[in-house]
Amino acid sequence: MDLDSFFVSVECLRNTAFLGKPLIIGGLSDRGVVASCSYEARRYGVRSAMPMKMALRLCPDAIVLRGDMETYSQYSKLITEIVRQDAPVFEKSSIDEFYLDLTGMDRYVGCYQWARELRQKVTRETGLPISFGLSVNKLVSKVGTGEAKPNGTIRIAPGTERDFLAPLSTAKIPSIGKETYKKLSFMGVRTVHTLREIPVKLLEREFGKHGTSLWKKANAIDDSPVVPYDEQKSMSTERTFQTDTTDVKRIKNVLTNMIMALAFDLRKSGKLTSCITVKIRYTDFNTYTMQKRISYTAQDKELIAYAHELFDKLYQRRQLIRLVGVRFSGLVRGCYQISLFDDTAEDISLLQQLDRIRTRFGSKAIGRAASVF
Repeated sequence: MDLDSFFVSVECLRNTAFLGKPLIIGGLSDRGVVASCSYEARRYGVRSAMPMKMALRLCPDAIVLRGDMETYSQYSKLITEIVRQDAPVFEKSSIDEFYLDLTGMDRYVGCYQWARELRQKVTRETGLPISFGLSVNKLVSKVGTGEAKPNGTIRIAPGTERDFLAPLSTAKIPSIGKETYKKLSFMGVRTVHTLREIPVKLLEREFGKHGTSLWKKANAIDDSPVVPYDEQKSMSTERTFQTDTTDVKRIKNVLTNMIMALAFDLRKSGKLTSCITVKIRYTDFNTYTMQKRISYTAQDKELIAYAHELFDKLYQRRQLIRLVGVRFSGLVRGCYQISLFDDTAEDISLLQQLDRIRTRFGSKAIGRAASVF
């Protein structure tokens, strides 16, 4: 189940004047990024993660809103509770997307009928449109939901999964990004049907281990389970110095490293934080903390600035420090690469490249020069 243009739908619910209008949610400056857009804006070629400047060139009459992540989170929690009340097992994969395991429901009312009733309940109680795809696995269900949008449903009968995927563009398969799609296109592979006919060995030669995954997805093979939802409340880390110190520059560098590691974990798990806490312990073991409520984010730059600000307010005694720590709380699901605020396209692109390096070579593979000491 996936909410249709979630941020836009919430804004239209709050202000019906936006209905039927090309609406863009994202950074207000020309260097901002599109976080979400209405279907009316999509007709002009506007897409999520697109630089705002480009989006406004494509759709100059669009209405642009900065967005309100806190409100979106509240609606997400409301929908989560509705799903939790009825679904036997569900996984919340993002702020607006859910996987439900309905195994065994056919003996009662039938999976499709049950899912339709849940969808109607969500819309009735929240006023938000939601689509779903029903299939034997998560992969086909996710693709099906995309085909059912906007505000629709689809059932892919058991045994018809490969036929359903066959005529679709390879770009609609999860994990096939721009570069993979471009490479497949150069190979003459533009549909799922063509992709599934390519020998696995050839795909492995061209794409490595990812090639096997591509072949399986093209053949509608996906054994990944629906992981029961359990919301993580916070994440934290701390560092005890071998020798107590008053070197503020060194302490801030340690804070920076810890923030970058935690923020990477946030983005890797698809989460945002709304509260940051800094902790210090003096040489006499007296411990102090200070926290700050912030706009939902998972961006290094913002979080480092908040942490340094809190440390400056907290460190008043000028005594030796033996420990420093940081904690993120008020976590919600959200996509790190799409900023609702004033981050530039360059900032987001840089962060994505850094995360790719960390994912491949380890979280400590790359960092800020200022944090090396």
